[in-house]
Amino acid sequence: MESAVQLIELGAIILALGLLGAVSVRFSISPIPLYLIAGLAFGSGGILPLTTSEDFVSIGAEVGVILLLFTLGLEYTADELVGTLRTSAPVGLADLALNAAPGAIAALLLGWGPVAAVAMAGVTYVTSSGITAKVIGDLGWLGNRETPAVLSILVFEDLTMAAYLPILTALLAGAGLLGGAAALAIAAATITAILYVALRHGALVERFVASPSEEVLLLKVLGLTLLVAGIAQQLQVSAAVGAFLVGIALSGSLAHTAQKLLTPLRDLFAAVFFVFFGLHTDPGDLPPVLAVAALLAAAGILTKLATGWIAARRAGIAPTGRLRAGTALVPRGEFNIVIAGLAVSAGTNPRLGPLAAAYVLILAVAGPVLARGAEPLAARLRTRRAARLRTRRPAPQTDDDVPLPTARPAPDTTAGHHDAAEPA
Repeated sequence: MESAVQLIELGAIILALGLLGAVSVRFSISPIPLYLIAGLAFGSGGILPLTTSEDFVSIGAEVGVILLLFTLGLEYTADELVGTLRTSAPVGLADLALNAAPGAIAALLLGWGPVAAVAMAGVTYVTSSGITAKVIGDLGWLGNRETPAVLSILVFEDLTMAAYLPILTALLAGAGLLGGAAALAIAAATITAILYVALRHGALVERFVASPSEEVLLLKVLGLTLLVAGIAQQLQVSAAVGAFLVGIALSGSLAHTAQKLLTPLRDLFAAVFFVFFGLHTDPGDLPPVLAVAALLAAAGILTKLATGWIAARRAGIAPTGRLRAGTALVPRGEFNIVIAGLAVSAGTNPRLGPLAAAYVLILAVAGPVLARGAEPLAARLRTRRAARLRTRRPAPQTDDDVPLPTARPAPDTTAGHHDAAEPA
């Protein structure tokens, strides 16, 4: 009987996602906000809460993020990744400073203490790799010149999270400096090992997964990606980083075939991820913290726009590409909720969870909307700028505008004498 209920719930969820996707196609909008709203409807406090299929949706959500980052990794080679990371370090540090500060300051002003400030800094800092990857794919920006700059920031953030999460966990547990250093060392060693294999032995990985059968290739690639992502997560590293580096290790025709095979699975589980995010947000907890969340969201939009603008300008991208880069970085999502969940579970402050949920929900909806409007906005700004330049530039002179030459006065030949008509 329970399995029948699970099938009914899963069928209803997937059918609802299909209908929402059809609405998004009909009106040419991103489906992500609609998926998030569906999650609110199916979650705790929603219209129709799920009862038995939440575990499956949870696993499906993790698979969705992993596949999104894996397919992004397929777009780039190992050399491109290393080169981009080297050049993006200054921008990555600027991104960290600009976006972590609002959360930390807000927590301190609210009187939540330094540990909560560290947690809120992470909540406002990191972009949602899953939502950004979906936006870039949906809008056809994968081949744009600014996309490598955006991806380098995402990778830099994920690598920063690999260092940040062990430290935060140690602070929340009261483990002290020694426990945090040990967790950080494990995370760094894991990232180094995965990156070394991806960079130096990508050909071996390709030979291992290659197969003339598309079925076998699909199973090998999917299995290897999930395995590496799971090992990375077990060792205190983001599963998304592991999946991304597996994608980097594959190249050429094999990468193209793998992407074609995994795209339908990626789209399915990515939609499940957005629903899962909404499931864990109780609509009743949002109103009391909505004002603070809106202020933080406004600051988050401005700081991410600045980050994307700086990164794209350093890469020599035109203003339209800079605006696209900034809007692509606006969404927050999976990491932010994980960080807030860790902090709430450790008993920092019960209001931190709803505040993070409201903040992330606002930006998860606003990010795709802003990204879709980036190019029209850039075109409008170009038009206004051209109009201003035309009004400032003096109009060319015509014949009617040229002043006539004035006649010189005749020299005075009667200097020193009185005119005959003039009385003496």
